[in-house]
Amino acid sequence: MMNYDYVYVGCRTTKERNARGKGLTVYGIRPDGSWEERQCLSVADNPSFQCFDQEKRFLYSVHGDLTLVSSYEIREDGTLKHLNTVDIGGRNPVDITVDAANRFVIVATLQGGTLYSIERRPDGSLGEIKAAYTYEGKQEGQVSTIHQCLWDHSKEYLFACAQGRVKGYGQIRALKYHPESGEFEETSRFLARTWDEPRHAAIHPNNRWLYMCEEKGNKVLYFQFDHESGQLTALQELSTVPETVTGYSDASEVMVSPDGGYVIVSNRYTDLMAVYRIDPCTGYLKNTGFFPCLGKTPRYFCFGPNGRCYVANEDSDTIVEFFFDPATGQLTPTSRVIPTGSPVCIQFL
Repeated sequence: MMNYDYVYVGCRTTKERNARGKGLTVYGIRPDGSWEERQCLSVADNPSFQCFDQEKRFLYSVHGDLTLVSSYEIREDGTLKHLNTVDIGGRNPVDITVDAANRFVIVATLQGGTLYSIERRPDGSLGEIKAAYTYEGKQEGQVSTIHQCLWDHSKEYLFACAQGRVKGYGQIRALKYHPESGEFEETSRFLARTWDEPRHAAIHPNNRWLYMCEEKGNKVLYFQFDHESGQLTALQELSTVPETVTGYSDASEVMVSPDGGYVIVSNRYTDLMAVYRIDPCTGYLKNTGFFPCLGKTPRYFCFGPNGRCYVANEDSDTIVEFFFDPATGQLTPTSRVIPTGSPVCIQFL
């Protein structure tokens, strides 16, 4: 029996990424809330982003900058057993998720510009690619670089943000998912302004409001989503950095708070967390503050099962824990800092 809650931390490991990570790391959370390293597993470089299957018996990881995806069995003590690694051909897989039926693992590739539906075998390992959906670029042979694959709450639609990166188009699409084949069908598309570069989105618990951050534009956009038609309608745009910031910044991650009351966006290089109150009637946003992340390059953050916010500061090799006040949106550091090399993803079991 598991006596711990477990946390799985993905990282960068390569010299090209100026990284200090050693591998996919498993932590146990003690009753007092402190983290204890239980395993560091090295299979291939840059085990960057992970997800669980629907039963949380298996973990899947992409290997950033490569073309590889790995599967792992989660053992009773929370540690991982490597099952297999497959080469999907699409370069730089950056996000991963599993469909509602536990049948397919969906992977988004950046330079590959393609979503892949990979068969999930009964033993949890990865099988063959069953479907692929590519975002076209400006010319034949070019692509728009996909940065995320996010389900709506029904898991009938996938939202996939893409950056232009000169040869493609910055955009977000809503895609109707066909669970029998693993194929996707576009129902809506929003084209961003040139160079704004959409990166990630987050869906509100009501499944009607979607919030997207744009990496280079340093903006957060609010969309209404119609589940019946699959249509996205853009309604608002706000800055993710204070108006007094004039230097370089990259928005990186966006989340809706667990209670559905706020949107939070992390900003790299300015190293700030932007917080916005959600109007409970309309879904529109109002900024309520900017908070230092107490580290360098907050590529990722998430909320833990205890309601606290955990920020992965890639270039200071730390995960910093914050209290989140659902009444005010205030982020307050708890003084708990977990040292870990080049963290870029956190998954709580």
